Amino acid sequence: MGTMDFKTDPSAVTINLLLIVHPEETASKQKGQRERQTEERRSAGLQDDGNGNCRSQPPQGKDLNGQRVSRKPCERTQAVTSYSNEGTQVTVEIHPKDTTPQLFKKLSFGKGPRRLPSLRGQDNKGFQRTKAPQPPGGKDLHTYPWDKSSLKSMPVDLQQFEKLDAYALKVNVKNSVEELVKALLKQARTDLEKVRAIWMWICHHIEYDIVGYHNKSQLSSKPIDVLQTGKSICEGYAGLFEQMCSIAGIQCMKLSGYSKGYEYKMGQTFTGDSDHAWNAVYLDGRWHLLDSTWGSGVVDDSFTKFTFRYNEFYFLTHPALFINNHFPDNRNWQLLKPTLTLKDFENNMLHNSNFYMLGLLTAHPETAVIHTVNGKASVSVDCRSATLFMFKLKGTDEHGLMTLKKHGMKLDIYPQKTGSHKLQIFAKPSKASEEVYNCVLEYVVECKSVDKAMRFPKDLHQPVGPSWFTERQGFLRPSHPDPIIHTNDGRCSVTFTLGKDISVLASLHSDDSSLTEDMRRRHIMQIHRGNQIELKIHLPHAGNFVLKIYAKKKSDPGNYDYIFNYLITCLNTEVKWPAFPQSYSKWAEDYEILEPLSGLLPANRNVQFKLKMHGIAKVLVQAENTYPLTQSRGYWEGTCNTSGCREVFVMVHENANHSFYSHVLKYEVETQ
Repeated sequence: MGTMDFKTDPSAVTINLLLIVHPEETASKQKGQRERQTEERRSAGLQDDGNGNCRSQPPQGKDLNGQRVSRKPCERTQAVTSYSNEGTQVTVEIHPKDTTPQLFKKLSFGKGPRRLPSLRGQDNKGFQRTKAPQPPGGKDLHTYPWDKSSLKSMPVDLQQFEKLDAYALKVNVKNSVEELVKALLKQARTDLEKVRAIWMWICHHIEYDIVGYHNKSQLSSKPIDVLQTGKSICEGYAGLFEQMCSIAGIQCMKLSGYSKGYEYKMGQTFTGDSDHAWNAVYLDGRWHLLDSTWGSGVVDDSFTKFTFRYNEFYFLTHPALFINNHFPDNRNWQLLKPTLTLKDFENNMLHNSNFYMLGLLTAHPETAVIHTVNGKASVSVDCRSATLFMFKLKGTDEHGLMTLKKHGMKLDIYPQKTGSHKLQIFAKPSKASEEVYNCVLEYVVECKSVDKAMRFPKDLHQPVGPSWFTERQGFLRPSHPDPIIHTNDGRCSVTFTLGKDISVLASLHSDDSSLTEDMRRRHIMQIHRGNQIELKIHLPHAGNFVLKIYAKKKSDPGNYDYIFNYLITCLNTEVKWPAFPQSYSKWAEDYEILEPLSGLLPANRNVQFKLKMHGIAKVLVQAENTYPLTQSRGYWEGTCNTSGCREVFVMVHENANHSFYSHVLKYEVETQ
């Protein structure tokens, strides 16, 4: 359709024309378009916020629990609008044969240039001039990829909107769109405030029309019908927004295109008609994008109930972020330089709104499908501030190794089966009070070979290794910053500086061991030197082990809290270290055993003892006979013979005036 030119003279009359065409052949073939309002439906057990934003409650730090939500398609009337240089508008709408034409542009008759009805604040006395929307130009474009500067395409101070937002939510006018706009503009002065008031009202008063979607005969996207019924689909949301902005004197366009929402599958291609509608508004000399449908709320997975759940992300979204899930029919409305091709849109990783609202910046790789190399695939995320993460590979976190970084996380995945695997990554702010993680990323991991050596113990908890989180708990300057500790002889040592007055507890776990709870702790020896703590570990055999570390305030009489864990690996099948000696309550945390470290002493041998203890009057080693140790330069030293006994005890006499001894250590003696 071309532009219709009208000659202008002082007596000319401006007429807005609406041409309605009813195609005979295509009426019966007209089908409802699918609107992908939500980002892809999430896996069972996760709650999605309507834009593909999964929420999960992980009981005991393991399982996820929640509910999925989805959005449904919209139907769209095709409309073509053309403008002349004088501002004359001709709109052509194409409807199916059996439908009622929807006149959404007011007809105006009057001398002079075309005028759109416009309200200018509460002092408005009539209709004001509104320029015909102009296509985007160079000044409207933003650089792609995203420069990480802002989530918005223009400076927005949400705190300054608080009073306006509260006012807009309370406005209750449904007799006409003009009266509604007039009421909203009583508290709006600038163009930005007008757009904000309209946006907030629609997002909090128009619900998704579930019945209308299922029964197209009851579906209307006319702005007045949307207003009076309080419900619609994406076409109605965008149409009402466009008309309200037009009345308010704001240039606004209704856009259409593809969206990555309901039923979107990673890596899929887009063909056929567009499936979603949204808007562009002209503010401060530039075009900006928004989506009031996705900003309003969510629909449950069975598509039977809509719930208002406001999403700020889709208000004046930065174009380089909006393109993640909105691809306009007209590429110019990407508002990007350079523009993306449809192939780019299809291949790019989907970052839902939670990804950015949580302060995440980038994710690598940037493609939705990851191929393993030698059985391994890696993902990393960068973020602005400390964030907690978790992941699920086919619903479990058993086959990966996640480490937290100060500004992000790194994840190595080792699928234990070939084929395609769904990988989901969840996040929450570090200071969040609730235990709800939001789904922020999804990948498909294609595995061609399996690394059987990277099977992790079931007791391994994610994330693994020290991090900013463990620093907050008081574990500073770890000797092993990496999550995996490799040992050839089955022995290793981990040290920290304790930044808090805490007590530490550690235990060793393995799928291949039948260690009792006591023996899990006895394969680890704690050594305290001032504010330094050393954990000596002697493995009972080769294999993969989990070193779990717990802590509590010394003044707290309660239980120890789990802090973090390491993965310890040993391939030497000759390794078979006995446990350390058993210690009793009188063994102070700053005492130290130099020898013998083994809790199992050889039979019929003289064994050398060297212990570091303070504040002690006497030390005895009780075997078949009693052997006193002598003090020399802070150490208690001596020899004990293990003949004729099965156990050896170390006893201390704390006060020379007391006649009783306290047990502090117990050794076993090998059987003959």
